[in-house]
Amino acid sequence: MRYLMQVRIPSEAGNRALRDPQFGERMAGLLADIKAEAAYFSTLDGQRGAYIVVQFDDASAMPRLAEPFFLWLNADVTFLPVMRPEDLGAATPSIRAAVQQWGQT
Repeated sequence: MRYLMQVRIPSEAGNRALRDPQFGERMAGLLADIKAEAAYFSTLDGQRGAYIVVQFDDASAMPRLAEPFFLWLNADVTFLPVMRPEDLGAATPSIRAAVQQWGQT
């Protein structure tokens, strides 16, 4: 299953991390280690942030993915399940069934 990781990095921890000349290399290594499908950096709730797409099927993978961000960047991490367009297409029969059963007012 595909997830969007929201990573919010507090300013103080982010400032400290960015002072490291190896920051870019470390981040690239971390993204490779967690097998990120995509990573986008922006702001989140007024702090530095990242939106990272990962895939896993077992909830026990969450610590492996989140702990580096907790430990290195003192980050807040949230996992949101997401679908690609083809996933939404595959869900069409169950959506129709739900509408049939629950969509009548």
